[in-house]
Amino acid sequence: MAEFLLELFSEEIPARMQAKAAEDLKNLVTKGLAEKGLNFDSAVAHSTPRRLALSIDGLPEQQPDQQIEKKGPRVDAPEQATQGFLKSIGKTDFDDSCVKEETPKGTFWFYRETVAGVSTAAILTDIISDIIRRDFKWPKSMKWGSYDVNWVRPLHSVLAIFNGKPFASMSFADHSGNHETFVVVCRDKTKGHRFLSPEEFTVINFADYMDKLKQHHVLLARAERKQIISAQAQKLAAGAGLAVKEDDALLEEIVGLVEWPVPLMGEFEKEYLEVPHEVLVSTMRGNQKYIALLDGDGKLANKFILVANTETEDGGKEVIAGNEKVLRARLSDAKFYWDQDRRHKLESRLPALEQITFHQKLGTLRQRVDRLKVLAREIAEMLGTDAAAAERAAELCKADLVSGVVFQFPEVQGIIGRYYALHDKEKPEVAQAIEDHYKPAGANDDCPGAPVSIAVALADKVDALVGFFGIDEKPTGSKDPFALRRAALGVIRIILENGLKLSLNKLFAAGWNLYKMEGLKDLRAEKDVCDDLLAFFRDRLKVALKDKGVRFDIVDAVFAANGENDDVAQTQALALALQEFISTENGANLLTAYKRAANIIRIEEKKDGREYSGDEKTINEGLLKEQQEIDLVKALANTSNAMQGLFDKEDFTGCMTEMSKLRGPVDAFFDKILVNADDAALRENRLHLLARLRDTMNPIADFSKIEG
Repeated sequence: MAEFLLELFSEEIPARMQAKAAEDLKNLVTKGLAEKGLNFDSAVAHSTPRRLALSIDGLPEQQPDQQIEKKGPRVDAPEQATQGFLKSIGKTDFDDSCVKEETPKGTFWFYRETVAGVSTAAILTDIISDIIRRDFKWPKSMKWGSYDVNWVRPLHSVLAIFNGKPFASMSFADHSGNHETFVVVCRDKTKGHRFLSPEEFTVINFADYMDKLKQHHVLLARAERKQIISAQAQKLAAGAGLAVKEDDALLEEIVGLVEWPVPLMGEFEKEYLEVPHEVLVSTMRGNQKYIALLDGDGKLANKFILVANTETEDGGKEVIAGNEKVLRARLSDAKFYWDQDRRHKLESRLPALEQITFHQKLGTLRQRVDRLKVLAREIAEMLGTDAAAAERAAELCKADLVSGVVFQFPEVQGIIGRYYALHDKEKPEVAQAIEDHYKPAGANDDCPGAPVSIAVALADKVDALVGFFGIDEKPTGSKDPFALRRAALGVIRIILENGLKLSLNKLFAAGWNLYKMEGLKDLRAEKDVCDDLLAFFRDRLKVALKDKGVRFDIVDAVFAANGENDDVAQTQALALALQEFISTENGANLLTAYKRAANIIRIEEKKDGREYSGDEKTINEGLLKEQQEIDLVKALANTSNAMQGLFDKEDFTGCMTEMSKLRGPVDAFFDKILVNADDAALRENRLHLLARLRDTMNPIADFSKIEG
């Protein structure tokens, strides 16, 4: 068995793309091998800023022989069909590889041939060639020089070794003749660190490759680089009596920026700590990729960790000094704008929002704020919280967008608004709502929990959803330029995580009326907008419930039975209770009985050309001859009455308990009773009885949609 080693060496790959690119490379190569019938023991992919590497071990040196079989036309088929078959197998006439065989449908031509396996090296050459030329999909790619080859950054060379031997070079020419031929030199040589070890070196296998890279100041494994950065940062921080501010996303990005990580500690003047720590962390993290440090009280310290990609003779002193100078300039800007912004009240910035377009069809940000004020007040009244505070927070929530700090550091919008509101002596709940109204910004973001914050956050999202759906700018396929899916999931999370009782349709209608009063042109009809939004939310709710472990078929069953229900919390509670019930023995057996009853009714209705109803008036109690059917009628009546009261109280677990009591009578009915009796009246009565079983369970969910 042999080993394959591949390295694609290029200019620096953006950090955010590296890990996925390495995994994509592995998947493309291993998929290509599988398609050729080649098995292997293991495949491992790696990435650094300048290289993607792949090692595949346990490969055969040659593809196994392949048995090819293809069925052709009938022997008496027209000439055109015969010639088409011959062309498909690469022949001009029938030979020994083609035989006639009898089948139940007649005599047919069959082509059978054993094709000798190709060398694995040749197959890998084709796979790598196709990957570079067309198969690899980068989020963004580029051409360089006059070559007609796309890659994330200029590709310099390919190290490709199979069973100890380097591949031959590969070339890619543009068939139009308008571009130069791009030659990829496949060899057994690569380069080390750009500055510390730029010379070439030869490798013979993956173990040798890893070892020599390390000798040439390149740590190939991301996990090793990450561990070194984390450990050294912790050590440097502890030496200064500080602690690292944990930020795994930042750490992952730094890992993609260095091949030879050298953590160092820098410092900035304490006067900059007067600026909100979110601004300081934002500029250190976003612009410079520095790791922030905390003091013993958990407050931001005036020191930071930078990670150099090189070693210097002075132990990093010049590197530290240069980074401190750059950071000082950024922090100086932050402090300047922080001081300047506080000279003006947040409220005074509202007129400037008239100069910012929210959307060309939906007006300015000032118009949006006017809508948010009304909508936040209405939602606050629905929630029974401070409507005046919600209205005030909505009025100010976008004002910080025209502040100097947000202009320089957009990522602190909302956060800095809270500081300015507190500086202006606004109520604490108003200030907090200004920060919280963007939340949740993603799946891992916290939801607002304070009542006023909830009202403003919901208003912000509902206004956007209603507005864009109102002008028919709905998400299509994978495209969602206005982040409406995220907004809908945000509304769902806020409702569920805070246990809110809210009608989605009331929220949508309130938002639509504000656009109507504003005179929005091309505004779609209220019913169309609300119906589309409700369907949109149901799809998002399926995703949210799936994350909680609820099956899609359970959610579909609940939606099917409660088509007009727009209460997200109620839908979740019902779905969770139903899934738990179905997982029990009673629930599983009752589901089976329901489907049996539903199938019988469906078949007989089709046969009879009529419908059977479960209404009490349709069942003739005088025709109930057997004890089992008498017992089932009583059980259904008791269960239906009990479930109605429990459902109104939203005691869905209680509803399931009542339904479980049907198992015994239902099982007994199907064991002893012949539904399709010879007596037509008796048969009709029993079909109505099965319809009542169906109709008793249907208010909970359409059980026919549940798998199992």
